[in-house]
Parts: sequence; structure tokens; C-alpha cells
Amino acid sequence: MIITPSSLTALMVGFRKNFQDGLAMTPPEHDKVATTIMSQGKSTTYGWLGKWPAFREWVGDRVFKDLQAHGHTIINKKFESSVSVGRDEIEDDEIGVYAPMMQEMGQATSAFPSELVFPLLTAGFASLCYDGQFFFDTDHPVAPNADGTGVAATVSNMQAGAATPWFLLDTTRVLKPLIYQLRRAPAFTAMTKQDDEAVFMSDTYRYGVDLRANAGYGFWQMAFGSKAVLNYDNLWAAYSAMRAFEADGGRPLNIKPNLLVVPVGMEKTATDLINKEHLAGGESNSLYKKFEVLSTAWL
Repeated sequence: MIITPSSLTALMVGFRKNFQDGLAMTPPEHDKVATTIMSQGKSTTYGWLGKWPAFREWVGDRVFKDLQAHGHTIINKKFESSVSVGRDEIEDDEIGVYAPMMQEMGQATSAFPSELVFPLLTAGFASLCYDGQFFFDTDHPVAPNADGTGVAATVSNMQAGAATPWFLLDTTRVLKPLIYQLRRAPAFTAMTKQDDEAVFMSDTYRYGVDLRANAGYGFWQMAFGSKAVLNYDNLWAAYSAMRAFEADGGRPLNIKPNLLVVPVGMEKTATDLINKEHLAGGESNSLYKKFEVLSTAWL
């Protein structure tokens, strides 16, 4: 192949298609547990993670309540993935060798948000959320008054233990338990000009993807983390605890757990718990089809 500006443009078009094909091959998992929020700056502060006032009877003027400013901030980070292609390989028409690499880059780009989001669950036993407690903790404060005043009671959204962690989530709402914060979407770019330093010095063309993003915690009330053994009783206890969660002032939150998230090594245990109609003793399984099971390698 004779390398010309038009042939390099055609090559870029082909590589971009390979990249897009790779993107389409890996449906993202992160959107099952995280809400994507577009960030407009270096970082985004989620002051609204305190609470939203409940409805009241409209008598007289409206009563406005300030959102609690908890100052939970997620700072954006930059990420990249890059490859180089030698000029000789292009001249010798060996570019087909690189097409799978560009597809793989597309797959990695599609999976990347999941790589950011799911480890937050495992880290949640030792990472702070908006109320100053660990995301999974035994003493989240809940105030007796709707305005957040009064001596707070403590509420737990975790089970202690020494087993592999598993997680029960409510993902039925617009705001999911976790946040995927996107500042700049992935962009596939090329450096192929003849006066580019790498082309001049090492006879190579460079291709890469970059983005700005990060992930963080939303409402702890929508998630339950357990280090206890995953079994019938412990799962029921987690479900019952979440159903009982209340907002400040005692207003029921109506949390509806629907997703059981486990690492791949626990997939069979989780699937048997949820998909078997009867327990070992023959009695009906009250957890039958109660939750969707998500087994992910990103834990």
C-alpha cells in the first residue's frame, strides 16, 4: 500500500468502525446499578443527597425546606487506552492484524464504566457516603423530625461476617444506589500526520481513546451489603431491613429491593436461592423469582 493522506483517512475510518463494532459487542452492566450524571466541571458536588421534603397538605403559603448540603463530591479523572501501528505494517497491507485490537479497544471502552462502578460495592464497607458514614454501615443517622433535627437514631444497611460479600439493591428508581459521573465521553482519535513527532522519529502511527469520568455513592438506603453467608435466612433479613427503611421524621421510603449482585463465584448459590421453587425440605421457596441475579466479574 502506498501511504497517502487519503489512505490514512480510509484507514482511520476502518479502525473507527472496528472500534464501534467492539463497543456494540459488550452491553454495559454499570447502568443496572448506577445512574449516569453528566458533570459540568472538574468535580460535581451532590448536595441534594440529603433528602427531598415529603408532601404536606397545602394550607396557606408553600413551606420551603432547604436541601441538606452534605457536600458529597466526586472528582473527575482522566483515562486513556492507546496503541501504535508501524508504518511498515501499513505499507505491507498487514492492517488486518490490527482490526481485532481496535475491536478489543471498543470492548474495553464499553466495559470501563463497570470497572469503575462495581468495585464501589466491595469498597463500600470502608468508604464514606453523603452522611459521613461508610456506605455500608451499622449506624447511619436518621433524625426523628422531618427537618433533620432531633437526636438521630441509627440504622444499619449491612450484615457482618467473614464470607464473600454480596449485595441487595433497589434499582427501580431514577436515582440508583451508585453514580457514574461522565465529564467527557470516550473519543477515538489518531495521530497520523507526517510531521507528528512519533511518525517522524519512530515511523509509527498512534491511535487512542480517552475520557473523563468517575464513580461514587448515591443513597445508602437503596443498597444493603452483607459479609454473612448467602443463604435463605440472611437474604430475607437483608430484604426485610431495606423494606423498613424510613426517612427523617419516620416517613416510609418504600424501598423495593429487586437486584441481587454477586461475584461470579457465587452465581450458582444465588441462582439456586432465587430460581428454585422449593427449598431442600420440600416447602415453598418464598424467595422464588423475587430478585434478579446479577453475577459480575467486576466485583
